[in-house]
This record gives sequence, structure tokens and C-alpha cells, in this order.
Amino acid sequence: MTAAPMSYRLLLAAAGLRPLLAATLLSRLASRMFMLTIVLYALGRFDSPAMAGWLGFAAMAPGLAVSPIAGALLDRMGPAWAVALDMAVSGALVLALVALDVAGLASAPLVIALVALYSLTSPLGTAGVRTLLPRLVPPGGLERANALDTSIHALVNVAGPALAGALVGLAGAHAALAVVGLTYAAAALCIGLVREPPRPPSASGPLLLQALQGVVRVLRQPTLRGLAVCYALYQMSWGILVVAVPVFATRNFSPSTADFVSGLLWACIGVAGGLGALLMGRVRMAGRERLFIAGGMLAAGLAICPVASFFGLAGLVLGLMAVGALAGPIDVGLLTLRQRRTDPAELGRVLSVSMSLNFAGFPIGTAVAGWLLSGSVTLAFVVAGLAAMLGAAMALAMIPAADDRDQYTSRR
Repeated sequence: MTAAPMSYRLLLAAAGLRPLLAATLLSRLASRMFMLTIVLYALGRFDSPAMAGWLGFAAMAPGLAVSPIAGALLDRMGPAWAVALDMAVSGALVLALVALDVAGLASAPLVIALVALYSLTSPLGTAGVRTLLPRLVPPGGLERANALDTSIHALVNVAGPALAGALVGLAGAHAALAVVGLTYAAAALCIGLVREPPRPPSASGPLLLQALQGVVRVLRQPTLRGLAVCYALYQMSWGILVVAVPVFATRNFSPSTADFVSGLLWACIGVAGGLGALLMGRVRMAGRERLFIAGGMLAAGLAICPVASFFGLAGLVLGLMAVGALAGPIDVGLLTLRQRRTDPAELGRVLSVSMSLNFAGFPIGTAVAGWLLSGSVTLAFVVAGLAAMLGAAMALAMIPAADDRDQYTSRR
């Protein structure tokens, strides 16, 4: 039995939620700016789509690899401290990259190494926020809290690329990266205002053993296993798009306007995504999350291929806006389903592993995009669409319609 829904006004009155949302907004804004800026930086500094793809890979893959250890650390140290650590380290590394580039020391291997180090703490931040959220919010507000979480993600998809594109175009990549580093620092200050509620006791034992237990929990749980496969395929399409859209802009517009166009195209996704997420927060999807996830992925695949693939700039704008709007039902469905089928005592380590597996497709997509874009932009969009459609099929095939772990909703 699920709790009665809360209004957004009552939800925002929950203790600690506002500074958490502020920290989430700032950190995701910094992250979103970084992803586009590092691609534009690689295209300008090294003149290489392949290098841009590998930097996108380096920005996520190492973090995914260490996510089991990060999850065990998160349960031990508490999610608020884990999020603060991630934000402080990320900001310091981005500012270090700026300093090295200004000094003329930023060779390709060194840039890749710094971006890989930046990735290592990311599971602490991403899983930490979503571990704190259900602990701060009453059960009746969980769906709308997830809608706010998803809306913040959509909002930064508007502001992040637009701001990054404008800063790179007007002041260069150094200025954009410096703003990213300072934004991470502001996010760390906000998370310091969150008072973490008492958390369920974590199992004691060696850190590596706890990390392994988190992996085993995810792989044995049918819902988490199914979400990992279908969402990784869906994220592969996003990984391709994050490189393909700037390359499309550089090949179709003058160098002076390509950066602005890249930002505006991503802003289209964010506008549509914000509206879609807020609307989904008003829909009671309990018991139907699997259908929302699968239907949204299928429609997103069709929006990318053929709409965005074959109809030029107009088709790309329409396709990207559709993909952004559909991210709302997909993400709210995934967040809600995963939270209510995960034991609260294991939330940190399970979410860290689960989220990293969910996003495993993104760095694969960026690496694949660098190779595909050496030949054809259209082919890259087609592969992105097919990946999302395959994700829809896996959601229906692998995620159970019902699970006895749904009882965790009423126990929080």
C-alpha cells in the first residue's frame, strides 16, 4: 500500500531538502557544462572528434569501474559527506586542468589523465544525492521528489550547454572551465547545510567485501539487473548525441557560431525535459513504471532515427526536443522503481553500483561516436536511435512487472 501523494509546496518544506536541491542544481550544472566544454575544448585544442570521444569516455568510465568501492564508502561515511567530497575534488581537478593548459603543459595524455581522475569520485556524488533524497522525503512525496530531481537535470540541460557554449565562444574554454570549477565549490558549500537524518546501520566488515556484496545484490536482483541493461543501452544513445551534436554544428556552421549553436541545440532538450519531468511528477505511475520506461525509450529512439537523422537542422531540433521530453517519464519511472525495490539499509552501495551500471552505456556511446563521426554524422544518429529502441525491448523482457521488494516503499 502506497502513501498519499504530497503537494510540491509541502514537499519543499521537508527538512534539508532545499539545500540538497540547491547543491544538486549547482553540481549538475557544473557537470553538464564540463561535458560540453571538454568536447569543445578537444575540438578546438586538438582538432579531433576522436579525442573528443575519448575525453567523454574518460569523464565517466573510471568512475563506473570504482563504483562498488564508492558505494561501500558511501554507506560508511554517510551520503552528505560523500557528496561534499566529490564536489570539492571535482572542482579542484577542473581548476588544475585550467592552470596546466594556461601554462602550456596540457598534452593529450595529461588531459585524459586529469579527466579520468575527475571521474573517480563521481559515483559518490551521483549516488549520494539519490541516497539522501528518500531519507529526507516522506514516502508520499517520493514520486514528486524524483520529478523535481529529474526537472533539475532537465534545467541544467538548458542552462549548462547554453552557458558553456556562450563562454567558450566569447571567452574561450579556459573561462568556461574556470566557471565549472567555481560552481563545484559553491555546490560543496550548499551540501554543508544539509543535516543528514539518522541512517540505517551499515554492515561491518572489510571495505572490498562490502563493495563485492553491493555488486552481488544488483546482479541477483531482477529489477536492478533489468534496469542496468535497458538504461545502459538508452544512455549509449545519449553518449553518441553528446559528441554528435557539437560535430554536426561544427560541420554546418562557421567556427564563430558553432559553439553557440551546440549550446542552443542542447538547450532545446532541456526545455522540453523540464516540462516533461514536472508533468510526470503529477502522474501516479506505481506499478506501471516498466511501461513508462519502455514506451519512453521506444519513442526516443524513433525521435532520433529517423526524425533527427534525416531531416537536417529542423529535424534535429524537433528530434532533440522529443528526446528531452521523453526523458521525464523514463527517468522518473527508473528512479521510483529502483528506490522502492531497494532495501534502505543497503541503499548507498546498491545505488552506487546500480547507477554506474545504468550509465555504463554513456562512455561507450562517446567512444563509439568518435569513431562513427569520422565517417558520417547521419550514421551516428541512426546508431543512437537503434540503441534506445533496443533498450525499450530489454526493459519489457527483463524487468519484472511485480516484485516482493515493493514492500520497501511502505517501510521507509
